[in-house]
Amino acid sequence: MEAEERRELCFPQLGNLSCRKPPPAGVLPQLLLYALCALTVLLNLLVIAAISHFRRLRTPTNLLLLSLAVCDLLVGLLVWPGEIYMSGGCWALGAAACSCYHLASFAVTSASVGHVALISAERYVAVCDPLRYGVRVTVKRIGGCVCLCWLLSFLYCCALLGEPLARPHERGSCRGECVMAVDVDAGLVDLMVIFVLPLCVIVSLYVRVFAAAASQARALRWRLAGGAKRSELKAARTLGVLVLVFLLCYCPFYIVALVGDLGFSSAAQYALYLLDFNSCVNPLIYALFYPWFRRAVWHIVTLRVLRPGSRGAHVL
Repeated sequence: MEAEERRELCFPQLGNLSCRKPPPAGVLPQLLLYALCALTVLLNLLVIAAISHFRRLRTPTNLLLLSLAVCDLLVGLLVWPGEIYMSGGCWALGAAACSCYHLASFAVTSASVGHVALISAERYVAVCDPLRYGVRVTVKRIGGCVCLCWLLSFLYCCALLGEPLARPHERGSCRGECVMAVDVDAGLVDLMVIFVLPLCVIVSLYVRVFAAAASQARALRWRLAGGAKRSELKAARTLGVLVLVFLLCYCPFYIVALVGDLGFSSAAQYALYLLDFNSCVNPLIYALFYPWFRRAVWHIVTLRVLRPGSRGAHVL
């Protein structure tokens, strides 16, 4: 092997066993990825701090948003750094670290989908069955659903990736790449469980939510007891925006997966970046549509949260 060809390898000492170095990413794309990573971490930390600190914000809806923010924070702390690292060169952290990275990425993605489905179900009960909302949806029950969502996401990913995780050194055609290959059957199962079925559930619930909201707005004119409150419908619209953005960010990735192009193509890479970008957009949606979030952030950045009794501050 010539010297010039050896310089193009990730590990020249391994010869043909080594992968070739990926083409260098431009400075501007790299800076953009770093900025998105930092922004994702910062914004989701603000969401977590706001809901955790102020007692008035600990509602069932906000508990779901809090757990979703934890998912998004993990994307900023784990998934984005991994993407940045792999876009800048070869994988040199070993097969075990590669397996852990992919397991965490799959689990966080699965948990995010589960949380969006839970948010849709919670809004459905709030708008379509408001009289029994207080009984059917409580902080304790939502907490149980959140814990179950995280547990099932982790167990599902362990089952899906069980064989590749058991033999990490047998994965990949060369040294220097970090891929998690699953067979066709497992890929189809993942497509159905993580994309098709949740998509059907989410869209079905929100169609019913907005149909009920429109019906109540026309028939009740916001006055009769027993109808959904204006605040509940406003929250449904806001979370509907969150769900819509979620679908816009996730659909391209699974469409690329459906056509079988999840290799190293640029389409797959950009679809993956868009999927991760959703974790940065969610807190921006809260900032645009939730006055309580803006007020809570103002208390945090001005250090009013350090004052005695700040937990009981009226930020709603």
